[in-house]
Amino acid sequence: RKYLGIVEAAGELEVENAIIDGEAVVTNKAGMPDFNALQDAVHNNPYGMYLVAFDIMHLNSRDLRDIGCKARREILCGIIKPNSRIQFSEAMPGDAKSVFYLVEQVELEGIVSKRPDSKYRSGPTSNWLKTKSFTVDEFELLGVEREPGRAAFALLGQPGTGKYVGSAFITLGRDMKERLLKRVREHAGPPPEGMKQRPATQWVGPGVKLRIKHLRGDHSQIRNASLLGFGDEE
Repeated sequence: RKYLGIVEAAGELEVENAIIDGEAVVTNKAGMPDFNALQDAVHNNPYGMYLVAFDIMHLNSRDLRDIGCKARREILCGIIKPNSRIQFSEAMPGDAKSVFYLVEQVELEGIVSKRPDSKYRSGPTSNWLKTKSFTVDEFELLGVEREPGRAAFALLGQPGTGKYVGSAFITLGRDMKERLLKRVREHAGPPPEGMKQRPATQWVGPGVKLRIKHLRGDHSQIRNASLLGFGDEE
């Protein structure tokens, strides 16, 4: 029921059966994918999502995985109807470096490159490459969560407002990690308003800013984030 709009669109395809590879998306006013809007649509708006289809593995009980990627995509394009909630993911012409540059300019998360003759295979492969687009920004440290046997991570807030935006793994060297924990102790404070109690978290008052590497996109919810250092140090 969460993906009812996409399910109904799949039922309108003029096929007996098919297995399609794609990704559910919700776009913003500029037509760009909006991850936070997608999360909301999954729970509240099943007709707000589209499936961007980029590959097909089976059609009418026929296994297509040994056919080259370009040929599979031509088959896929041929079964998708216009103005449907299932949309065909068009290939971008040009060399990867130029395409990636354009992706960075519009703050998208990256590109996927596939060899035209590659067969469909699950798992890691050199025939399909995902190149992520990262950026570095400064965020407020809200707290550090540490549990035995698990990697520590920093809880982060927007500068100025302190609104929670996500977490970042702490992968610093020993010296830098000790300096971070020292600042945490020196700036200990209560949990930010609205944050749930987390027993394994050492909360931090305002004043500690960190440089964070994360995927490009909407800064209201950062993803794939890692801690690089302190905001007052380069």
